[in-house]
Amino acid sequence: MSGYSAEKSGEVSGAEVIAEAILPASVDRAALPLLTARALRAFTDGYMAVLLPAYLLALGLDIWTVGLLSTATLLGSAFATLAVGAWGHRFSSRRLLLAAALLMAATGAGFAGASTFWPLLLIAFVGTLNPSSGDVSVFLPLEHARLAEAAQGDARTSLFACYSLTGALFAALGALAAAVPDGLSVFGVDRLLALRAMFVLYAVVGVLVWVIYLRLPAPLAYELPALPAPLGASRGIVLRLAALFSVDAFAGGLVVNSLLALWLFQRFGLSLSAAGAFFFWAGLLTAASQLVAPLLARRIGLLNTMVFTHIPASICLILAALAPSLPLVLGLLLLRAALSQMDVPTRSAYVMAVVTPPERAAAASFTAVPRSLAAALSPSLGGALFASGWLAAPLVACGLLKIAYDLALWRSFRKLGEVDKQDQPPDNPVH
Repeated sequence: MSGYSAEKSGEVSGAEVIAEAILPASVDRAALPLLTARALRAFTDGYMAVLLPAYLLALGLDIWTVGLLSTATLLGSAFATLAVGAWGHRFSSRRLLLAAALLMAATGAGFAGASTFWPLLLIAFVGTLNPSSGDVSVFLPLEHARLAEAAQGDARTSLFACYSLTGALFAALGALAAAVPDGLSVFGVDRLLALRAMFVLYAVVGVLVWVIYLRLPAPLAYELPALPAPLGASRGIVLRLAALFSVDAFAGGLVVNSLLALWLFQRFGLSLSAAGAFFFWAGLLTAASQLVAPLLARRIGLLNTMVFTHIPASICLILAALAPSLPLVLGLLLLRAALSQMDVPTRSAYVMAVVTPPERAAAASFTAVPRSLAAALSPSLGGALFASGWLAAPLVACGLLKIAYDLALWRSFRKLGEVDKQDQPPDNPVH
């Protein structure tokens, strides 16, 4: 393995035993802290996506404001990710992850203490709050770059699947925890106070993540400040992928989990507890799909897995927008959850496979940035459509745009063949 490995000691810790159980055999055990941190962050993201609209409405803000604040969170994440791609190579990823964890703690504390629109907007922009179903924060490219060094070939796809699986499982548990404020209100606890307490918990988890990142090993040689330009030989491929990913992200931003929860609240009067239960089961199905994704990728390739699981999921979303009853809507959305995220580990592995190792951090950032920027634009649009009474429009638009993205991605990159199973970029990049 590479210099990513931690220093060996004569003792076997409990963490190393756990790592042996959950990671593929050929994966560097130094990946465990990243998986642990991902689990904790996903738990908080899971309940925040459901609680955020309820919290903002409880503060007296309107429906459009929910979309606007969601836009601010994603836009801030995009700029932070862009900064990592442009200047992050001057610092070790460990230092940047530690700084991001402290920012997470400050974000939770800020949201717990603020009550008016402008302070909340500022905190949403500079903080790490995530209103979506996936990880769109500055943590993502930094962790992906380190994960890519912990495995090669098919083992890398399995590791990314394990990373995504961990996130999906704990996000599901987090969604279930969204019912805590309603549960506390039964015992006489003020609902708004209970909602604020969940943001305090978010801050506490940020501190725990900071402690976990302290255990990361020393940076790789090419992570040091002497690193040259962040993108070189793979620039063309990265830019093409980034442009296509932005279409997918813009579409997804129309129905981030916070807006989907808002849609269920507004159209069917779903309670906070029921919404949390729904997102819990949706999260479990998403987690199960992460186990299937690498197996399917070995048979049909990373690109085909990304495309041909995504299209049926988008069709389910369109049908859910038009369905007349709540049971049918929830059934279609659950089926979508079982398919829509299978492209996450395969997409990450694909990007890491088609660039050179020194470019991986930059490639992760520069493919994540347009996703974050595009996703940041659409929640405010989705919120405005909901506020105007066009409840089905964001879901239908999301599904149609995602289908168009999948077809364009397959047409543009199918010529790369089996490059997704290699560790080096192709000799003849797609132009």
